[in-house]
Amino acid sequence: MNEISTPELSRRSFIKVAAASSGGLMLTVMLPLGGRAALAAAGTVTAYVSIASDETVTIMAPAPEMGQGTMSTLPQIVAEELCVDWSKVKVAQAPAGASYVNTVTGSQLVGGSMSVRGYFQGMLKAGATARQMLVSAAATQLGTSIANCTVANGIVTNTLNGATVTYGAVAAAAALVPVPSDPVILSSTRGYKLVGTSAPRKDIPSKTNGSAIFGIDVRVPGMLYAAVKHSPVLGGTLASTPAKPSGAIAVVPFKNAVGVVAKDTWTAFKALNQLSVSWTRPATAAAMTDATILATANTLMTSGTPRVAETVGSPTAGLAASATLLNMTYTLPYLAHACLEPLNCTVSVTPTSCEIWAPTQAPGMCVQTAATITGLPASAIKVNTVHMGGGLGRKFEQDYIAQAVTISKAMGKPVKLTWPRSEDFRNDQYRPMAVTKITAGLDTYGNPVYWSNRIVSQSILGQRGWLPSGAVDSQAVDGAVGMPYAINNRLVEWVPHTATVPVGFWRSVGHSINAFAVESAIDEIATKLGVNPLAFRRRLMVGNTRGLAVLDRVAALSNWATTPAAGIARGLAYHESFGSIVAQVVEIQRVAATATTAATVKLLRVSAVIDCGLAVNPDNVAAQIQGAVMQGLSAALWDKIGFNSGVPNVSNFNAYPSLRMRQAPRIDVAVISTPGAAIGGVGEPGVPPAAPALANAYAALTGIRLRSLPMSSIMTNMGGGDD
Repeated sequence: MNEISTPELSRRSFIKVAAASSGGLMLTVMLPLGGRAALAAAGTVTAYVSIASDETVTIMAPAPEMGQGTMSTLPQIVAEELCVDWSKVKVAQAPAGASYVNTVTGSQLVGGSMSVRGYFQGMLKAGATARQMLVSAAATQLGTSIANCTVANGIVTNTLNGATVTYGAVAAAAALVPVPSDPVILSSTRGYKLVGTSAPRKDIPSKTNGSAIFGIDVRVPGMLYAAVKHSPVLGGTLASTPAKPSGAIAVVPFKNAVGVVAKDTWTAFKALNQLSVSWTRPATAAAMTDATILATANTLMTSGTPRVAETVGSPTAGLAASATLLNMTYTLPYLAHACLEPLNCTVSVTPTSCEIWAPTQAPGMCVQTAATITGLPASAIKVNTVHMGGGLGRKFEQDYIAQAVTISKAMGKPVKLTWPRSEDFRNDQYRPMAVTKITAGLDTYGNPVYWSNRIVSQSILGQRGWLPSGAVDSQAVDGAVGMPYAINNRLVEWVPHTATVPVGFWRSVGHSINAFAVESAIDEIATKLGVNPLAFRRRLMVGNTRGLAVLDRVAALSNWATTPAAGIARGLAYHESFGSIVAQVVEIQRVAATATTAATVKLLRVSAVIDCGLAVNPDNVAAQIQGAVMQGLSAALWDKIGFNSGVPNVSNFNAYPSLRMRQAPRIDVAVISTPGAAIGGVGEPGVPPAAPALANAYAALTGIRLRSLPMSSIMTNMGGGDD
């Protein structure tokens, strides 16, 4: 294994090129059959690579950028095979199109930490194909064969006489070169030169100087502005269209909401407050109350019909061999996505076209949504994907896209829709709450011989109609099945919760729920046995070379072998998700405790190690882990969405805090690169270990085991004031 320490398509069915009007080269994929000249003249070419005569290289980023760095990481892969100077590269966000489909997900979207995993091979081939065409054109100009040419930094050299020519000088000619059927991937033989380095991200300068265009920044000539008010009760419907309030241009009804159109966003917001709306309450409203939801979960835990997600060995035999049983039940709340940028979308619908500007994780799905509403063919719909001020799974959804398209269609003009912050919080697709019971059996020697894990939670897939009858929702059991510990007799079950709260994909989804239960339980067993939690995990992971290496590295990074000073404790958690391995050690310090209150703590340090196989950009990987740690700790400490007869109890960040700068721990990250290993995800794997590592640290510090989230009593928010 090579360690990098930090504060450091499949080929599509058809590839063609077309000469750009500037005399450059454009590499495009999945184009219909036809002449190159006709394609270029039509201006409908979807390109990955373009090279201008001034040697500027523009590479299209196919995956939407929501802060996770794909707008630079994916072009970095293309640039590797293109053999160009990274400083000469410009990056553009690709629009929605079949050319940019992720080969793993089968759609153009970001989620499931699939961006690099799904695009890696395709981006290598895109760069290699363009390079071979450029070198072929250069060889002709140099009067030699391709075999006599080398390329570096966009310059092709004739090795026989030292003559050179640049990519820009041969770009137009290269556009007419036959497309190689099987491009040579240079990095497969020479190794990577750019991939694996912390090349500067191309999106950072524009984000720091204010020139980056997020969804909230989009302006279209002649556009109107809109805002929406939803039923205050989840599942409620609009009883009748209300009268147009003062200052509004129009009112547009929806099934569960009403939209107001005005001359600007502020006027639209004010008009919302003047609406007198009648709503029809759903029959399920009363059941959407915290106490009822939890009571139902507890009832289902004992008497619900489970669906078996995993059976390993003989759980019955393991239970019979158990001399000691540990029963541990963990409870986790609903969570909001709480993106800093509220939902928004700008749309211009005409009788013959629809153009969308959206901060969306799923451009391809936006096309489908618009086609359904407008009746237009997909070819008449254009989606411009702009920067997202956070996505976290929420901007995969289509509700805000559909509303914007509907309002623009009704008005016959471009419309910018913005959700007020309160609407964003109260009409989320929440991460499901869950109750998880783990029973661990130890034999007379203290060896774990039995493991039972029953999970009660709502079904994300089922709510969308994506789950076959009687099937197990994979999102509900991710992180519970396939655990890395050698407990030979295991049973994992899932019981669907009957609550009707709208639920969706939240960063790391089921892993964020099940890692808390599994890693807390592993720690509890170690405590019961009086065994060091790190040593206990190592004992259960014999033969897992990569996992053990991650554990050993996080132990060294966190100084685990040393005894903390008085009033300081450390907690460890390990989790495998999205093809990556992450271990974290949280170090906390006791602040205060009385006879009637639990100890409060200060976060001192988090040591995190990730093995994601190949780290395309290690610095970006570290940044993702740091952000994930902050989000995971914030959620573990304070965040929760509650309901009273279907009404969410959070409407803004004052009731849904995040760690402030003065509260944030020092976060050290080490990135391990394992040659030959499959590429793992990065955006989500850092979240799951944070909560259990904190809970394990608190138990080590105080002897008190916290099995329910959030841990709101252990750390004062210290809200207010400037950081």
